[in-house]
Amino acid sequence: MNIENPDIHPIAPEMRAAVQSALDGIEQRHDVRIVFACESGSRGWGFSSPDSDYDARFVYVHSLPWYLSVNERTGPGQPQRDVIELPIDSELDVSGWDLRKALRLLAKSNPTLSEWLRSPIVYRSDEKIAPRLHELAEACYSRVAAWHHYHSMAKLNFRGYLRGERIRTKKYLYVLRPILACRWIEQESLPPPMAFEDLLDRLLPIGSLRDAIDALLAVKRVSREVEDGPRIPEISAYIERELAMMEANHPRIPAREPLDDRLDAFLREILLA
Repeated sequence: MNIENPDIHPIAPEMRAAVQSALDGIEQRHDVRIVFACESGSRGWGFSSPDSDYDARFVYVHSLPWYLSVNERTGPGQPQRDVIELPIDSELDVSGWDLRKALRLLAKSNPTLSEWLRSPIVYRSDEKIAPRLHELAEACYSRVAAWHHYHSMAKLNFRGYLRGERIRTKKYLYVLRPILACRWIEQESLPPPMAFEDLLDRLLPIGSLRDAIDALLAVKRVSREVEDGPRIPEISAYIERELAMMEANHPRIPAREPLDDRLDAFLREILLA
């Protein structure tokens, strides 16, 4: 697995400190405990631009009374929410899910949460709870659900952004990554890695297409987020061919059994500890 690499997963020390400060503020303001926090988005995938923001995502736990409230309120006149979000600024995008919400999504094999847990950039990781979340995520992992998630992501980004003669650099990567994730899922029993380089090394280790993608990555890492360029024929042809094959032949992947009882037991264990 790709470990945190400052060349392809850049986190400036002052920004790491800013994220930690934001997480501290959330714990104090909302009276919660953050048990896992990571970098999502382009910095986690490994193809951020110099002006990319920092997408910090986290899982948190309230004290037991919050889960037993009849009126489901976080404060006078405030509806109870299972999401905490800070206002987005030019550098930081910080948001997270309550543990109960996270476990509900794990039960559905939510690929977004699965990616958070496999991020190469981790800000916080409770030594007891985080490893259990990883175990439950793997136990709940559905190759069927993950394949359809990434297939849909690739189709939507292709239709929305890759049909012109000039294309925003990052949009190529936003289609290539889910396509490769689908191909990984078809071949491997474990979830696809979050880091794009790991997908490339496993599925496109050499060849002219890999060379073209590496060149695209090099451009993306030194360009602004809004940078565009001419259509790249070899990459466009690969994307169109792969999407056509996926649309014509959905893979036959075994389903998995639900694990709701195991998730309930874990939630109760954490809340009653």
